[in-house]
Amino acid sequence: MTGARMDPKDVGKALRKMVLATPPEQLAFSPDEEYPTIYGVLTDWPIGEDTASILAMKDGTASLYTTSTFGIIGGEGHEKVRAAAQRCVRVGHKFLDRSVKTSEFPYPGEDQVHFFLLSYEGVRLCEVDETAIKQGSDAIGELFDAAQDVVTQLRLVSQERMAKEARPEAPADGSRSADLRP
Repeated sequence: MTGARMDPKDVGKALRKMVLATPPEQLAFSPDEEYPTIYGVLTDWPIGEDTASILAMKDGTASLYTTSTFGIIGGEGHEKVRAAAQRCVRVGHKFLDRSVKTSEFPYPGEDQVHFFLLSYEGVRLCEVDETAIKQGSDAIGELFDAAQDVVTQLRLVSQERMAKEARPEAPADGSRSADLRP
């Protein structure tokens, strides 16, 4: 089967859209004692000309999507990433009353941050001034910090994996050799 290849810059956008449009039932998520109202948080904020989107889900799924060609997925296999994602969702619950139900998923404008709260009853949005978060004058900064911790944990795991892949395995006898095959 052949099909049109997706532009690498559109991959993150497509993943973000899929996350925001998929109902919780399709993910096998339902309310429980620890996560009674929301099962995920998607945080968007502009970084220069691009936008970064941090996904955190109640099962520990965590990803970073961007409007450029960079992204990190698959962090849930690491305990620190899983814990950061789950904490982010718990923190997101605190801001449910500040959010409005939405079926539109725009990227934030300059100096804005969007928090999409993935609730069992639909997606909810908190639009926040980035300056207020940076100055500490908006309590929702706690959610921004939790999302930043998800990114930090994803980055650390990614760096560790890349460092392991870059290190050649030493032979058991202690000798060193390089494999120069293409």
